[in-house]
Amino acid sequence: MRILPLLLIGGLPALATLESAARETLGAGLDPQQCYRVRDLHFAREDLRFYFTDGYLIFGRPVQGRRVAAVFSGETEGGDGEVVLFPPTVAERRSLAFFTGTPNLMEHFRSAVLVFTDDTAELLERQLKSRGEPVRVEEAGLLMKAQWEPVLRNILESLQVRVIADLLSERPQSEGFFYAALAGRKLGNFDCFYDPRGREQIIVGQVVFRENRTFFDYWTSFVARSFRRRPPAEIPPDYVISHYRIQATLEPDLKLRVVTRARVTPQGPARVLVFQISPRMTVREVRIQGEPAEILQPESLRVNLMRGDGNAAFLVVPARPLEGRREYEVEFRHEGAVVSEAGHRVYYVGARGSWYPNAGLHFARYELTFRYPKELNLVANGEVVEDLEDGPWRVTERRIDTAVRLAAFNLGEYARERISRGNFTVEVYANRRLERGLEPRPQQVLIVPPPQPPWNRGSRQQPNVVPVPIEPPRPDPAARLQQVASEIASALEFMATYFGPPPLKTLTVSPIPGAFGQGFPGLVYLSTLAYLDPAQRPAAVRDEYQQLFFSEILHAHETAHQWWGNTVTTAHYQDEWLMEALANYSALLWLEKRKGPRAVESVLNEYRRRLLRKTEDGTEIESVGPLVWGSRLRVSQAPNAWQTIIYDKGTWVMHMLRRRLGDERFLAMLGQLRRRYQYRAITTDQFRRLAAEYLPPGFPDPQLENFFDQWVYSTGIPALKLEHSVQGKPPAVTLRVRVVQTNVGDDFATEAPIEIHLPKSKPLRRWVRTGAEPEPFTIKLRERPLRVVLDPDNAVLKR
Repeated sequence: MRILPLLLIGGLPALATLESAARETLGAGLDPQQCYRVRDLHFAREDLRFYFTDGYLIFGRPVQGRRVAAVFSGETEGGDGEVVLFPPTVAERRSLAFFTGTPNLMEHFRSAVLVFTDDTAELLERQLKSRGEPVRVEEAGLLMKAQWEPVLRNILESLQVRVIADLLSERPQSEGFFYAALAGRKLGNFDCFYDPRGREQIIVGQVVFRENRTFFDYWTSFVARSFRRRPPAEIPPDYVISHYRIQATLEPDLKLRVVTRARVTPQGPARVLVFQISPRMTVREVRIQGEPAEILQPESLRVNLMRGDGNAAFLVVPARPLEGRREYEVEFRHEGAVVSEAGHRVYYVGARGSWYPNAGLHFARYELTFRYPKELNLVANGEVVEDLEDGPWRVTERRIDTAVRLAAFNLGEYARERISRGNFTVEVYANRRLERGLEPRPQQVLIVPPPQPPWNRGSRQQPNVVPVPIEPPRPDPAARLQQVASEIASALEFMATYFGPPPLKTLTVSPIPGAFGQGFPGLVYLSTLAYLDPAQRPAAVRDEYQQLFFSEILHAHETAHQWWGNTVTTAHYQDEWLMEALANYSALLWLEKRKGPRAVESVLNEYRRRLLRKTEDGTEIESVGPLVWGSRLRVSQAPNAWQTIIYDKGTWVMHMLRRRLGDERFLAMLGQLRRRYQYRAITTDQFRRLAAEYLPPGFPDPQLENFFDQWVYSTGIPALKLEHSVQGKPPAVTLRVRVVQTNVGDDFATEAPIEIHLPKSKPLRRWVRTGAEPEPFTIKLRERPLRVVLDPDNAVLKR
């Protein structure tokens, strides 16, 4: 943990509020004189109900005049506690059952460590006093202090940003949070949160260590009872950032030293500001309007895991409270090792979107200045304003005049290909040398010496086989540079036709070690594998789909993020699937244009296969959770479920929407999506309503509510069987149709198309509701059908 106090201002010491609050928070400890034997004590935090049946309760010492901690211990004869929670929706009950084996939480616990900034302390004290004068047990308090203070301090270190922010901001206790770390008798250690300022106020989950990785498994997360009775409302940001001026120096040892100046406008009076930055960066100094401010930058494993983006929060306390709706310049000085070498002067930028302070990814304009060793090439988003050499350094200034969410950079020793198409320019860079991880391993060839002539065989021993090392040919990391540049330029042009212009006129593409890509506004990171000749890729990525992915899909997917994620965006984890699904399906639209519908069908079949794949315990990947769980799908039992469900099922959802809308309406809907939500966040429900506007007349699910309930908010992939019968003679023919589903729950139902082929007329298409025992669908015909086909063009994700 780092705390930088305020400097002397005007000859007098400024109030070190942050330093004292942090010191008090971690050092207060437990108060043995406030330890009580308790029986049948109970309280609730909305849907969370706690029962201290029998045990000891000790309070923490006050911090800034308020108690923020307590510990309950039932580790005595007959001691016990219990937590009860009934999730309000079927999906959340399924989630809880997936992790705990039961849809409702009724877990007895041995102990509970409580941290809070709400009125929990006062509530417990009132309950104690309501039963007469509470009897203190100081001897037990001394024992509990010795046993539990280290545990409490560890938990407070994880939560101190929120605790101190609440204390210093003087928010009312009704906006404070509650946290309980419980030692369950069956479920082990787990966490319960209640935060009235969260979008989902109730969270229950568990930190899990598995296969050298750390996870936070969300058992359940939902809107609390009293909030469910209110109209949903967006939580406004504490402040808005409109402009960045960043000066970054990359030292020869790859340490990045940065001065970031941001124009920050608090939305109301502010005594404390919370920012986020990569844990690899250390904030050394902050000034607001030139005056020093205090900084608290702690480490917080639990909270960082829950956030899911790898960033860490830090606090800034100004010398005096900030006024609401007034713009301030906040200057940060920070440094760290966000760049590493992958071998042979190939570099990896680890903190691609969090190398400077941010919060909430505001749309802002940027002025960027990079100073770096002149033998390197450094690329970034934005137009170059000035580029010059200064001794051993190169200095490049860039400007982004369009408001974007992120500024990013990459570097290496590059070859370049530049292509202009209309008003857009594409610059693609490739490494000149191969990263160490892709180097082929030396091989040995066994050389068998020629046989000796018969007259020499008896005179000396036959020589042994001789191993000779052979250096295999090295893949060229720029083999497909021109091809990749041409394809990205064409993909950009294709997508701009339907989605409108990209956010920036220049798109820069550069390589990154690994098997992934990432699309920022005006800058794409593209896996080195995409640049290699397919025949020279490692054996692990040489199957048919992987070759297609690195040759055709990945660069188009990241190009599509210029629109989906950087022009239109989302604000909550429940909606993040939209951006990946839209980007991936846009890539498949481009693939279809280049390779035809069968190529797309092949990809969708691969996605279906991966969704139906099973985890170690026999659970199908798709059933781990619905699309709207977003980052919650990164579960310890199936670490890859998030990627498979968000990308593969999300792409299927877009494909199924396309089949329901038709090609022309679907593409028109995507264009309207960009225009209506440009530089704004969209929710899943807003997307549903927009898509419903483009449904053809008479569609049986006119608001797409059933479609989204089944495919987005729930899980399940059905097996479908067509049953039909024909009665009567022309011109009075009756066709009765049923589509029976299996392998899903009884509450699952969707629409599936049937195609009726007739002798003299064009085929008819009708959408039929599926079900375990569906009602027959009756169609009057003038001709006897030749055949009836279920889902002829893959309009339904099915087994």
